[in-house]
Amino acid sequence: MVVPIVRKGNGNENASMSLHHDGHHHDHHGHGHDHHHHDHDHHGHNHDHEHPHPVPPPHALSNLSERERMILEHGHAHDAMDSPGSYLKRELPTYNNRDFSRRSFTIGVGGPVGSASKYSIGVVTNDIFTREDQEFLISNKALPQERIRAIETGGCPHAAIREDVSANLVALEELHAEFKTDLLLVESGGDNLAANYSRELADFIIYVIDVSGGDKIPRKGGPGITESDLLIINKTDLAPLVGADLQVMDRDAKKVREDGPTVFAQVKSDKGMDEIVELILGAAKGSGSL
Repeated sequence: MVVPIVRKGNGNENASMSLHHDGHHHDHHGHGHDHHHHDHDHHGHNHDHEHPHPVPPPHALSNLSERERMILEHGHAHDAMDSPGSYLKRELPTYNNRDFSRRSFTIGVGGPVGSASKYSIGVVTNDIFTREDQEFLISNKALPQERIRAIETGGCPHAAIREDVSANLVALEELHAEFKTDLLLVESGGDNLAANYSRELADFIIYVIDVSGGDKIPRKGGPGITESDLLIINKTDLAPLVGADLQVMDRDAKKVREDGPTVFAQVKSDKGMDEIVELILGAAKGSGSL
């Protein structure tokens, strides 16, 4: 489902911004990871990183702890968090050394995205071994095909938005160089509540959930919910069908997000979209990028 964020403008060369949350899930575990050597020479600088993560034979894993196995198989551990995070104490973007001429204001969306308007838009999607999200956006004409780039992470997609963001940075910078974008969107390739974006990558972070998951989701917390700059609770029209209490969701969201902005939306009927647009553009203008 594609949700328009910025209304359609004149001219085919521009794009409207949209979000979609199609309800599909990504299984990030129980698979091997084949990371290759990448040497990107881009805009006068190199992104040279090597990931030598050979998967050991099964007998070599038998005497290891779960954390040690994870490091061998994933290249990183999924360490337990001390807390679900804090909106007021979240990492904020810094713009002192931010070069918007190389990469325009970037919006990280937890949940698949699409995007076209009076603003020039580009999108980068992340998936493990497929280009499914990119193909979905192209088939639904969310943007011209050349404005949508896909990254196959070969491993946990959240690592590509938090721990090693270089592949995403290269794709975003290439889009900006080619189309002189005003806004860039990058999607996380999953709905992990514990995943969040590096501020090196995302200037504004959005996390999208929907009511079909039940009214307990906001109170579960996790960095995706507590530390995002904006939480969107979509498909509020489904609340009676799934027995979800929107007042409970509102109360819990305010509590765990310490009154950080939360928008209840019905994207098919355009409800809540004006507020979402206002928050995104307000952040972009506040950064000095627009």
